[in-house]
Amino acid sequence: MERRNIGLCIVLSIITCGIYGIYWFIVLTDDVKRASNDTKLASGGLAFVLTLVTCGIYGIYWAYQMGKLVMKAQEERGLPTEDNAILYLVLQLIGLGIINYALIQNSLNDMNENPE
Repeated sequence: MERRNIGLCIVLSIITCGIYGIYWFIVLTDDVKRASNDTKLASGGLAFVLTLVTCGIYGIYWAYQMGKLVMKAQEERGLPTEDNAILYLVLQLIGLGIINYALIQNSLNDMNENPE
């Protein structure tokens, strides 16, 4: 898991018209999968393609699952857990997915400070 500057990621996503946001989505998915030792959720690249093909429906499922997997990773590290699955789901539904990215990245950054 790479520690990323959240503000910089948001700025890059905006100035590249979302291209960096796609990259961020892919690496976030892969980082969360690695952190939680998940084998069920699609890889970052596949999750992106599935989100495109389903016109965003998979992205809603993805957001909910990210909340559950982040919580699992926090538990495995003995950190205080937060079940943000519903929050991520609602943010995704109202079109604020970039906030999900920031929240997930923040959790990953916290986990970097407390590795297994």
